[in-house]
Amino acid sequence: MKVLNPSEAVGVTDVKEDVYGNKSPMLLKYNPIHKKVPVLVHGGRSIAESLVIVEYIEDTWKTSQPILPQDPYERAMARFWANYVDDKVMLALWKACWGPETEREKLVEEASEGLKFLEKELGDKLFFGGETIGFVDIAADFIGYWLGIVQEASGVTIMTAEKFPKLQRWSEDFVGNNFIKEVLPPKQKLLAFFKAQFGSGKSN
Repeated sequence: MKVLNPSEAVGVTDVKEDVYGNKSPMLLKYNPIHKKVPVLVHGGRSIAESLVIVEYIEDTWKTSQPILPQDPYERAMARFWANYVDDKVMLALWKACWGPETEREKLVEEASEGLKFLEKELGDKLFFGGETIGFVDIAADFIGYWLGIVQEASGVTIMTAEKFPKLQRWSEDFVGNNFIKEVLPPKQKLLAFFKAQFGSGKSN
């Protein structure tokens, strides 16, 4: 949970939350509907859900490198693909890695289908946002960084350079970005967590 100064994005307080434990009073206060992170608190008011938070940041703090395109159609398409990643692809990838082993082949195929659409949408662009990281890239951070760790922890392989060369290249460029590297959690710590939390991919 992020708590910001009312007037500017300085003096940020980062409040950690145990997502698998009891919900803190602060989380229940600021996100009583979903009762989960992330939550951004700015000027005493809370904003929940990742993509909503990103759009709020975009609208509140103007920069020379906007997250969303200025053209209305391109802006709408960015929202479409970001929602597609958030609602469809991430869930399919998670199920493929940790779902029932008896359904593994079907789940991996469904997840791969989702990645195929993203591979085509990315095309020859450096990022989904073009030359710079944009809204869709931020939404797809699970694919860019977390998926490799989840695959290693679960023993399930879905995205490879052979099957998805453009997404794999994008993933490396995304994770290698200096701004992104600063906020990524340590790989080995995440790997140990997933293995301890979910086992070695042998789901019931």
